[in-house]
Amino acid sequence: MKGDRAFFDTDVLLYAFARDDPRAAVAEALLARGGVVGVQTLNEFVSVAVRQLAMPWEEVLEALSAIREVCPSPVRLTLRTHDAALRIAARYGYHIHDSLVIAAALEARCSVLLSEDLRDGQAIEGLTIRNPFAGLKPRKR
Repeated sequence: MKGDRAFFDTDVLLYAFARDDPRAAVAEALLARGGVVGVQTLNEFVSVAVRQLAMPWEEVLEALSAIREVCPSPVRLTLRTHDAALRIAARYGYHIHDSLVIAAALEARCSVLLSEDLRDGQAIEGLTIRNPFAGLKPRKR
C-alpha cells in the first residue's frame, strides 16, 4: 500500500527558495508539510542553484539543510533505483534523470510526485504525478 507522503521534484525545491515568483509560496507551503526527496533531486537542486541561479554556496548549503529538516531521509541512489529508472524511461519515454526521480518516489512508497515538469495526472505503478503550480505563471522582469 502506498503512503500518503508526497515526493518533491527539483522544481518544488528550487521554487521554495525563489524570490519574486508566485510559485514560491506554494512550494514553501508544500515543503512545510514535509515529504520525501531523493539524492538525485538534491543533486539536481545543487546543480541548478549554483549554475543557473548563481546562488552562493553558503545559500545552497543553508537551503539543503532546511530541505533535510523537512525531508530527513532522502532516498538513496542505488543500482536498484537505476534499474527501475531504466524500465520507466523505456516504458514512459522520460529522460533518465526524470525516471530516477520517479523510481525514487516509487521506492519511497509515495502516492504523489509533485512536479511542474512531468506529465500532470499521469499514474505510474500507483504513483500519481501532480503539478502544484498549474495556473501560476512567473512574474515578468
